[in-house]
Amino acid sequence: MASVLIIDDDDVARAVLLRTLTMAGHEAVGARDGVEGMLRFRDRPAGDPVDLVITDIFMPNQEGLATIMELRRGAPSLKIIAISGGGARASLDVLPVAEALGAHRTLRKPFTPAEVMEVVREVLEG
Repeated sequence: MASVLIIDDDDVARAVLLRTLTMAGHEAVGARDGVEGMLRFRDRPAGDPVDLVITDIFMPNQEGLATIMELRRGAPSLKIIAISGGGARASLDVLPVAEALGAHRTLRKPFTPAEVMEVVREVLEG
């Protein structure tokens, strides 16, 4: 199974994703924002890299688009899924921007565990 890093500032959403992926047999770890996510990504042992990153877009400290760009620079072949509910102040559709920056797939919140697992499977197999 895959090693998955989930970056989302919403504690409930992150916990649901962690539980869903763990129950499916994946090794899943979480981070609250892009800064913490990049630390967790870099702290992995050399022989045990992260296979997939799922990142929210709108977060404090370092948002998802900057995180995707940083991940792409350091790990061009890393699989990335971007997720977003649109932002706190307005309904912004930045998921196409995430794809343009290198996300393999996107998901709009809210989504079901089954939808997440389908996209995770597609990205990991692709």
